[in-house]
Amino acid sequence: MDIQTLKNLLLQGQDSVILRFGLGNALFKSGQASEAIPHLKAALEFDPEYSAAWKILGKALAETGDKEQAIEVYEKGISVAEAKGDRQAVKEIRVFLKRLLK
Repeated sequence: MDIQTLKNLLLQGQDSVILRFGLGNALFKSGQASEAIPHLKAALEFDPEYSAAWKILGKALAETGDKEQAIEVYEKGISVAEAKGDRQAVKEIRVFLKRLLK
């Protein structure tokens, strides 16, 4: 789905972790990192254990220059993913965190 379709669903009152993550991810991928952040945060309010949302939120924060918050988000994402046994997410987030700390 495109960004406008996702925004329209949200305006119609359809709000969920999948919709918020989809919108945040689409915005991030289209170069709109700062616009993606509130939607990714909203996705995590629905489901604080959504590893992919932690990963993209960290990337969006890093891209907007909020390095300290990105580090916090990556660290939280790693602990969430580890608790879930989501090893792939742990690996990916660690790579992003390592790059950020250089």
